[in-house]
Amino acid sequence: MGMPGGSEWILIFIVVLLLFGGKKIPELMKGLGSGIREFNNAKNDVKDKIREGMEEPKEPKKTSDDK
Repeated sequence: MGMPGGSEWILIFIVVLLLFGGKKIPELMKGLGSGIREFNNAKNDVKDKIREGMEEPKEPKKTSDDK
């Protein structure tokens, strides 16, 4: 089962258009775009935290009490 071809995409588009109407599709795409953006931001935050955790810990600064 591979990716849909050209005729399948046209059929999918027609079904979506009939179900949601022309005015709702831009709203749906806007919501989908913001959801993808939030997902990517969360994914990048997790990657950054993992990289920070993998870095070697920095030596604590010595104070005058430490000898």
